[in-house]
Amino acid sequence: MSSVHWRSVRARGKKNDGQLKEAADAAGKPATPQATSTIAYILINYRWVFVCFFLLPLSFVYDILFYMRNKVIFFLNSAPSKHMERVLQVREQVLRWAKDGRKVPMCTARPGWQNISYRRGKYKNSLSNIHIKLLDILEVNTTTRTVRVEPMVTMGQLSATLNPLGWSIAIVPEMDDLTVGGLVMGTGIETSSHKYGLFQHICKSFELVLADGSIVTCSKDISSDLFYSIPWSYGTLGFLTAVELQIVPTKKFVKLKYHPVTSLDDACRIFEKAARDFDNNQFVEALMFDLSSGVVMTGSMVDTYEPSKLNEIGKWHKPWFFKHVESKLSRSSDLIEYIPLRDYFHRHSRSIFWELQDIIPFGNNVIFRYLLGWMVPPKVSLLKLTQSKAIKELYDNHHFIQDMLVPIGCLKESLELFHREVKIYPLWLCPFILPAQPGMLKSPQAGGLFVDIGAYGVPQVLNFHPVHTTRRVEEFVRLNHG
Repeated sequence: MSSVHWRSVRARGKKNDGQLKEAADAAGKPATPQATSTIAYILINYRWVFVCFFLLPLSFVYDILFYMRNKVIFFLNSAPSKHMERVLQVREQVLRWAKDGRKVPMCTARPGWQNISYRRGKYKNSLSNIHIKLLDILEVNTTTRTVRVEPMVTMGQLSATLNPLGWSIAIVPEMDDLTVGGLVMGTGIETSSHKYGLFQHICKSFELVLADGSIVTCSKDISSDLFYSIPWSYGTLGFLTAVELQIVPTKKFVKLKYHPVTSLDDACRIFEKAARDFDNNQFVEALMFDLSSGVVMTGSMVDTYEPSKLNEIGKWHKPWFFKHVESKLSRSSDLIEYIPLRDYFHRHSRSIFWELQDIIPFGNNVIFRYLLGWMVPPKVSLLKLTQSKAIKELYDNHHFIQDMLVPIGCLKESLELFHREVKIYPLWLCPFILPAQPGMLKSPQAGGLFVDIGAYGVPQVLNFHPVHTTRRVEEFVRLNHG
C-alpha cells in the first residue's frame, strides 16, 4: 500500500482497556493515574477528546486553505514560471554545502512529523538540511498523456485537479496526503497495479539536483542508469525537483463488484483469478476479516450508473469503507455498486484505512458521522506532531505495521503467517505486476504477478514481540523472493 505508517495506542472494541493495561505493563508504564502523571493518563486514554476538539478543526481548516491555494495557482498557471527559480534555490544550498567543506551529509529540511510514516528519524537533526518548497502541478499534457509535477504534490491534489479534466494518473495510492516524492523515493501501490505495476513504473522522467549542484533530467532513454536507480533510493542519489507521470483517460464512476469468500482457498483462488483478468478488471483488491472470510473487489470505470446502486462513499455521513465492505460478508451472492471515481480513489482516506477506529472509537457511529464526519480525517502529520512520549513508547512496543510484497503463489502461506504471528484484521490485499526492469527492485520472473499484504494495527497474539516477530516475517519474505 501506499502504507499508512501511523498507529494509535488504543486497541479495538471491548478489549481496549485490557490491552492498554497489558501494553502499559509490558512497557513499564502503569496505566492508572496513581502510577503515572494525570496528563499522561489522559493523553493515552482520552486522546480522542484532543483529536475531536482540536486536531479535526485544525485539519479541516488546513485542507480548505491548501485546496484553495492549489486551485488559484493552477488556474493562474503561475507554477511553471517559478519552478526553475525554486530549483535554483535548491542548487544554491547544495553549492553552499559543498563550499563549506561537505562536513555532514545532506537531507531535506522537511520535518519528520510531516511525513506519512510511523518513524520519525532523528537523522535530520545532525545533517545539513536543504529547504525544498516544490508543491505544485506544472503541466498537464493530454497529447503525450503525461503530467509534470513537483515532488511535494499530493495524491489528493492530483485527483482533485485531473479528475475534472477527465484524466488521472495511472496509479492513485489511496491516502490524500501521500506525496509524489515519497512514492518515487520509496514505493506506492494501488488497485490498478496489477495492470501498471508500482508507482515507479508510471514515472516517465525525473528532474534532480545532484550533490555537485548539477541539475539533470533522466528517463529510460537519457541517463537511464540514474533513472532506474531513483526508486527505492530514499533520497540518497539527489534531490528530486520534478517528476513526469503517465496519465490515463477516466470515466465518472467505478462499477465495483463485491465477492464474499468463506474459505482461505477460495479467497486465494478468486483473488488471483481476478488479478490476472487484466482486460475486464481495472481495479482489484481484497479485505480479509479473518483467515477464512473476506471480500474480493473488482472494478472498472463507467460513465453511466443504475440510480438504485449508486453509493457516494466519499460523503461525510457514509459508513467507513472497510466497515461497508465487512457488511457484505453475510451475503451469499455478489453485489454491484457504482461509486464516483474520486470517492473510489480515496475510499480508505476518511478512516485512515482502519486506524481511525483506534483513535476515535465511536468514529463510525452514525451520530458522529453526521455531526463531525465532515471534518474527518485528522491530518496524520498533526497526530504525529502532538503524540506524547508515553504514546510513542507504546506504539513502538505494541503495534505492527508491515506490507509484505510476495509472489502471488505465496498468498495462502503469507496469510497463514500473518495469522500465526500477529492475527491483525482486516488485512489489505492488492495485486501488482513487477516488470523486468533495471534498478534496485528485481523481479525473479519477467512480468511476474505479486501481492501486497498489508497488516496495520494491534497484534492479537500473546507472544508478539516487535523485533522478533518482524524478523520472522522478513525471513519469510526473503525465502519466498519477495
